[in-house]
Amino acid sequence: MSDSISATGPAAPLSETSPASITEKLAISGMHCAACVQLIEFRLQQLPGIASFRIQPATHTASVRYDGQRLDLRDILNAIVSLGYGAYPAGQEADEQVRKQNRMALLRIFIAGFAMMQVMMFAWPSYLVPNPTADGELTPDQDLLLKLASLAISVPVVFFCAMPFFKSAWRDLKHKHIGMDVPVSLGILLTFFASVWTTFRGGAVYYDSAIMFVFLLLGARWIEQRVQHKATRALRILTQLQPVQARKLPDYPASSREELQDARALNAGDVLLVLPGDQIPADGIILDGDSACDEALMTGESHPVAKQSGDQVTAGSINIQGRLVMRAEQTGHATRLGHLISMMENAASEKPGIVLLADRHASRFLMIIMLVALISGLVWWQIQPERALWIAISVIVVTCPCALSLATPGVMAAAIGLMARNGLLVKSGKALQGLAQATHIVFDKTGTLTNGKLQVQAVTIDGDASTILPLALGMAASSHHPVARSVADYLIAQQNHQAASVQQIHEIAGGGIEAAIDGQVYRFGQASFVAELLGRDPVIPEEWQGKTVSLLANAERVLAAFLLQDQLRDDAVEALQQLRAAGKQICLLSGDQPEPVARIAAQTGIMEAHAQMSPEAKFAWVQNLQRQGAKVVMVGDGMNDGPVLAIADVAVAMGQGAAISQTRSDLLLVSNRLPDLSYGVRAAGVSFRLIRENLGWAILYNLVAIPAAVIGWLEPWHAALGMSLSSLIVVLNALRLYLLSQPEYQLTDDATE
Repeated sequence: MSDSISATGPAAPLSETSPASITEKLAISGMHCAACVQLIEFRLQQLPGIASFRIQPATHTASVRYDGQRLDLRDILNAIVSLGYGAYPAGQEADEQVRKQNRMALLRIFIAGFAMMQVMMFAWPSYLVPNPTADGELTPDQDLLLKLASLAISVPVVFFCAMPFFKSAWRDLKHKHIGMDVPVSLGILLTFFASVWTTFRGGAVYYDSAIMFVFLLLGARWIEQRVQHKATRALRILTQLQPVQARKLPDYPASSREELQDARALNAGDVLLVLPGDQIPADGIILDGDSACDEALMTGESHPVAKQSGDQVTAGSINIQGRLVMRAEQTGHATRLGHLISMMENAASEKPGIVLLADRHASRFLMIIMLVALISGLVWWQIQPERALWIAISVIVVTCPCALSLATPGVMAAAIGLMARNGLLVKSGKALQGLAQATHIVFDKTGTLTNGKLQVQAVTIDGDASTILPLALGMAASSHHPVARSVADYLIAQQNHQAASVQQIHEIAGGGIEAAIDGQVYRFGQASFVAELLGRDPVIPEEWQGKTVSLLANAERVLAAFLLQDQLRDDAVEALQQLRAAGKQICLLSGDQPEPVARIAAQTGIMEAHAQMSPEAKFAWVQNLQRQGAKVVMVGDGMNDGPVLAIADVAVAMGQGAAISQTRSDLLLVSNRLPDLSYGVRAAGVSFRLIRENLGWAILYNLVAIPAAVIGWLEPWHAALGMSLSSLIVVLNALRLYLLSQPEYQLTDDATE
């Protein structure tokens, strides 16, 4: 399989909508550094039929899209295994196998630790008496006996405990790739065999250094794995909420016979039974039944949503009350929940620009270090031959290239997981750095700073209400804009209106809805939007001036006018105070009338607020702010926010907002709680600072340690201790993110674990 990998060229582009296009999630084991990721991605992308293959180092998972007619999943798994790594479909991990691997890792650590203590006792006399003599405290025979005992104890450590390093290094060399385990293995083997040589030929031995190196590195990697598990636990919130099983009705409606089936194996068009308490297994439409569903995860709606025949349902939501029969339309990774999970995992694998340079040159750095070690050994061979080998070994062992990228995935995963736990889903890796460096946070008003639940306060009608109000309901119900939805909800609540059938519906961002009925054009929306159809400014009651008003009109006159009022979110003032405390400047851009915009600005303390702004005006305003050097975070929820969200440095969409705003966002505030956004800003700032601290520490350590080893100031055991502690420090530093205080409200119950 490995031969076929290297022989084939890159795969031809494969459309995601192609019938043969298959997307799978894989779990990969055995990766330890950025070089492992680079090797697997490079080799797998050369397989014929692979359209894309991307690894998320934080979760040790991969997303692969391939041509099912040219390749099957078994070929992909075999290709990864042939590189020396473990691979299996995500979600099919064998718990017993994982426990066995953990027990084996602890056994290796125990043996290495026990051997280290014993060899230290045997090495201690030689440190006190470096030159054994016949009449000294340590005779040559006694010295040889201690060295032989150290050799015997070192054998199981080198050839059992250190075996994972050797296998990984051999795999890398076999594929002409330099990974972190290559210098590690060289350091262990050279130290051991050089000590064996000097045991019988005379001279100092460093069995204790070799064993200490193995013990510290095994311990550091085990701690790293535990930290990674903790960091990715929160990142798995959505993954754990993915439906596992579905009740399929293969003979519906002829028979009610049901079959239990893996939810990931469902196909579009399958008819499914969902009982009370079950998860909705796919995105689809209800064929029969009435119920209520908990959609808090996907929409932020805290109350159950009534569902009946013809309504859409979303995978991952919970059926609370009645028995539902549904037809699947999107399944598996194609569901909205699947898309969110993929975006979060991709975001976790993305790295800030300051980190990419270190990862890109990791292998080159390792090769340079080995060259430096060789040159150092040759130079010291001319100066002091007995120290040449040990200095070369110290140079190899002391370097810490893995620290340049080791902690970054952990910090990213921890930050994204904590933010997800608090209702803020990260869809783009750039969002963390963008939030941390943001200077301005710009808010839309309706549905963002306000509840978005506008209530109709008054209605005026010019004509027959039994004709006009159904028309208004038909047009308002076709939109997802908060104003239109409020009018529709109000009319539905009257319980005496049926929506009129409208055709050629067209929604204009920032304006309203245009539709045709029996060849006549109607408009529903803002006064300026309606004025274009009328050819004049519509007449609005004087007491309504400056307030939120929606009009329904044809080319002749205004048929109906709706006065609406929105309320400020209960948590808006608190959240904006927290953002100001974090040094962010707050601005308000709204398409609404001046009076409600001024009222909201006064209540929240926003000094810069602009009303009656079209989508183009918002776009230009933010663009001008960016030209002045500002880093802008845009928070919006409506269709008219799409253009400005696209240009913002970081786009934040509300969970209850329009689909287009969510599509163009980097962050999705599914909880709809603004304090969760302020928490995300703080978490991003801390995580970005931790990444910079880790990089700074790794660079400083190498700048000091490598020259010290070349000069000869470090013994091999010093190098072993320094290398392991350096890696461990950057991993443990990532855990400081968990010290960040969290909001009282959290999306899941297990948030404190």
